[in-house]
Amino acid sequence: MARKFNIPQFYRGGIVSAVKQARAARDPRKRDQSPTILDFGPVVFGLARSFGFCYGVEKAIEIAYRTLREHPQRRQFMLSEMIHNPHVNNDLRRRGMRFLRTTTGKELIPLRELQPNDIVLIPAFGTTLEIKQSLAERGLNVKTYDTTCPFVTKVWRRADQIGRKGFTIVVHGKRYHEETRATFSHARQQAPVVVVRDIDEARDLGRIIAQEAKREFFFERFADRHSPGFDPAKDLKRIGVVNQTTMLYRETVAVGAELRRALVRRYGADAIREHFADTSDTLCYATHENQEATRALLTMSAHLALVVGGYNSSNTSQLASLCQEVVPTYFIRDAQEILSLSAIRHFNYAAQTRHVTKDWMPQQRPVRIALTAGASCPDAQLDQVIDRITGMLPDARCGKEVLEECYAPLAA
Repeated sequence: MARKFNIPQFYRGGIVSAVKQARAARDPRKRDQSPTILDFGPVVFGLARSFGFCYGVEKAIEIAYRTLREHPQRRQFMLSEMIHNPHVNNDLRRRGMRFLRTTTGKELIPLRELQPNDIVLIPAFGTTLEIKQSLAERGLNVKTYDTTCPFVTKVWRRADQIGRKGFTIVVHGKRYHEETRATFSHARQQAPVVVVRDIDEARDLGRIIAQEAKREFFFERFADRHSPGFDPAKDLKRIGVVNQTTMLYRETVAVGAELRRALVRRYGADAIREHFADTSDTLCYATHENQEATRALLTMSAHLALVVGGYNSSNTSQLASLCQEVVPTYFIRDAQEILSLSAIRHFNYAAQTRHVTKDWMPQQRPVRIALTAGASCPDAQLDQVIDRITGMLPDARCGKEVLEECYAPLAA
């Protein structure tokens, strides 16, 4: 996975990309998860070791921009948002890419309007087999322009493998997220499927597995989250857990452990290998790295945290959730959400609402800010956040000076 992708330069940041470059050169295996400290005088930023565009996102962006460049005379469509970042999606729209559906699946342009010479890109989250079939029936090339993340397809392959061995697939994810809808579609080809959202639902499913709750409870609790014809008495005897790759890594591990314990209660520890498939190899390394880097970032004793990314980004919301456990946290789409040093507009992912908070910036100087971003957030947007805040502080040092202090060769 060492390949470098051709990403438009305007997505690269000045300070932020330089820090990433320097740390990658010094520590390519990311053994050191401590944050980079950028001291601007009245404000000190702690920058997470890992954040921003992951392998799968960079791959998708490269394909999208290359397609626009190489086929200017052909109509080009994105099945839904390329990634969960409004700046990237809006730039693609400005360049002529049209979107067929919203992220929730609402139709914007009917598939019947597509022609064989059109190009339809499948986003990084992937899509359902049913939609792929509909595109193929219209003569469209669905393979060349498929930007599905390799780690998502890895989940699909593993689900297929264990499904063929008679295991039911339990998906840890958000049932109507694009990726989970796609994984559900692929997994159900070989096995029964049920989706669990969190550890509470895993405990309830565990009660059903261990025969501590009745059949009716399953259909009430998981009414819209199982494949047709699901039989809890038969289909929960042997299971394997895969996940929506943007979920909290440790929560997926906890979900699997909870269900494994339920199977032990029912069948005994000696028989567990027959009833529980090991799927730990499907967990996304980039999601795990970003979450662990965020945990390390929070050791800097920050006064607050800023988490940058699209408001419909699941992985960004998970980073915000981690930060909220430790410090006041503001999930912001971009630098424009910082209205002033006394007001910030931010997003509550759980409630799906935006808020303006007054007096968000402490009076204490220097103020210490933990800064990170989701996997679909360009480095340039973190630079803009840094510039926005330092621009409001008249005594702040310039970025070049701060960068030279940390990484002298890169500041020249």
